[in-house]
Amino acid sequence: MSSTPSQRPFILDPLFRSVGVLNGVGPKYLKLYEKLLGGTKLLDLIFHKPGNIVERHFVENIAAAQMDDTVALTVTIDKHTPSPHRSQPYRIRARDPSGFIDLVFFNAHGNWIEAQYPLNKQVTICGKIEDFRGGKQIIHPELLDSENPEKTEIIYPLTAGLTTKPLRKVILAALDQTPDLPEWLDTAQAKQQNWPSWKAAITKLHHPDHNEELEPTSKSRTRLAYDEFLANQLTLAIIRKKQKKLKGRTFLTNGPHRQKLMAALPWELTTYQQDALKDIDADMGSNDRMLRLLQGDVGSGKTIVAALAMMNAIDSGTQTALMAPTEILARQHEQTLKPYLDAAGIPFVTLTGRDKGKIRTSILEDISSGKAKIVIGTHALFQDAIEFADLGCAVIDEQHRFGVHQRLQLSNKGRGVDVLVMTATPIPRTLALTAYGDMEVSRIVGKPPGRKPVDTRLIPQDQVEDMMHRLGEQIKQGVRAYWVCPLVEESEVLDLAAAEERYIILQSLFGDKVGLVHGRMKPKDKDEVMQKFAQGDISILVATTVIEVGVNVPEATIMVIEHAERFGLAQLHQLRGRVGRGRDQSYCFLVYAHPIGETAKERLKTLRATEDGFLIAEKDLELRGSGEVLGTKQSGLENFKLADLAAHADLLISARQDAALFLEKDPDLQSERGKALRTLLYLFERDQAISYLRSG
Repeated sequence: MSSTPSQRPFILDPLFRSVGVLNGVGPKYLKLYEKLLGGTKLLDLIFHKPGNIVERHFVENIAAAQMDDTVALTVTIDKHTPSPHRSQPYRIRARDPSGFIDLVFFNAHGNWIEAQYPLNKQVTICGKIEDFRGGKQIIHPELLDSENPEKTEIIYPLTAGLTTKPLRKVILAALDQTPDLPEWLDTAQAKQQNWPSWKAAITKLHHPDHNEELEPTSKSRTRLAYDEFLANQLTLAIIRKKQKKLKGRTFLTNGPHRQKLMAALPWELTTYQQDALKDIDADMGSNDRMLRLLQGDVGSGKTIVAALAMMNAIDSGTQTALMAPTEILARQHEQTLKPYLDAAGIPFVTLTGRDKGKIRTSILEDISSGKAKIVIGTHALFQDAIEFADLGCAVIDEQHRFGVHQRLQLSNKGRGVDVLVMTATPIPRTLALTAYGDMEVSRIVGKPPGRKPVDTRLIPQDQVEDMMHRLGEQIKQGVRAYWVCPLVEESEVLDLAAAEERYIILQSLFGDKVGLVHGRMKPKDKDEVMQKFAQGDISILVATTVIEVGVNVPEATIMVIEHAERFGLAQLHQLRGRVGRGRDQSYCFLVYAHPIGETAKERLKTLRATEDGFLIAEKDLELRGSGEVLGTKQSGLENFKLADLAAHADLLISARQDAALFLEKDPDLQSERGKALRTLLYLFERDQAISYLRSG
């Protein structure tokens, strides 16, 4: 959410101006900056962290410059020799009292070179010394500022079409316009940590003297990380406070519908399921609003716990909503719950984007009249057109696809709606704090009784042919298998090519027993193929990672993951969780290609060693850093710019305590430090939190 200038403190205005106001940034560059930074404000520029430093080796004169060294030296321009034709370079001869050197340019514009290197002018250049016919030359030297040549070169992450020099120039221009901001840190803490001021820290970030100052543990980096965590935790604390203020409702727990549903279950609940249900009953039985996260590994039985929780709302005369991130998952919840809901005599409807016309109208009437006691659907349930007679409880599945903002949107559909959020993505504790700091957490560990561990094996790529033939024998015996092809970088086209190629090869062996699903298919076509696989008409399902979340086919016992070395641990764990959902022994084959890096090796080893999702998630965070763990790009999770969750976890805990304690003392942020903290919230574009403070 971006700020509107009228509410934002005036002091921050310079940082919210467009990069386009800086010299040399035209529309073409603006697009490149947006691609690189994810925004076009000066703020986005100053939050762009450098990656490393190259120390420049200054030499006294040309004679002192050694062959193959990259050096910086000051010379005088002696003579220009433009290229006689295109295949030959433009050469400039430069001199100093110790000798001569040639500066060489390929495909360069003569006018531009003459302007940059005027005759008899003294210039400072940098580049690699090469031998040419016994003389020295530098190809495409870098021109340094003669007045103030920087001793080091700061290297930034780039995007195609953008080089370090113009980027560095605009970052420094943005820093020149960066204001001094009021101090929002607790004085004692800043002093104890020996942290610089915010302005000094952000300036140091872009003016490091050596690589140590770019380390996450440096004073300026830890200060900036703490600021970002504090903004995050303060926002969540404010939202949580607002949620608590809103009157909840007291629901009857363990009523007649709950008992009927319990009686229809073919097995006993595990201890962990019972404990989670106790937490939920305590929340729903009190008059505070429930905001609880139910974490449990794939297949640990969260859906049934959620269904039993929904009975509390139904036994109290209200409706419940169950929301899933995709149509496939919404339909799957419907299939899983139907036998139990029918046994308990509960009328329910399923609404997805695909329901149109009369069918849709009739479903909407059932929801608004209260005839439908349970409404299952996708995020389409958010839409304004959908009115509940009386929504008492909302269950959101696979939460990491929904951010804080959507949680609020759904809970505003009724008065005092209790919210239960489920996720099968095991989330490391620190990550859970940044994304779900506004929630209580329950965990279901382990799987329901009778399920065997998945036998996980590593297979080198050159044994794939052999594996396909062995798979053929299994299929004759009625076995079903997933075959997952990796996402190649971010190109859907290439992913598709990899999956289609494998599909064609498998089809040539097993004919119409093979199906294909990928992200670019229409939902209807995707569902159709999944349906065939679930019914057993198809034995091998080739897929890109669209099958990762929540697909439930207990009969599938083989999972093949090609190029497993390209996947993150959490993702591999999710994919493996698609098998081992029935009583039969299941297998997961991780196919890897050589050469394989140390981190990838470590990942595959971890996966072989354990099925504990929480352990895997912690390891994943350690190996890859936070941005990757949940594929943050498409999740509702924080994407931290300055903080690194793996390196700064302890700062997060202290930011959480700081935010909670301070809000107790100054709930409206009106004190001196409170006002500075408001500035911090605006700096990190947390306007949502500010609007809550206003609305009380």
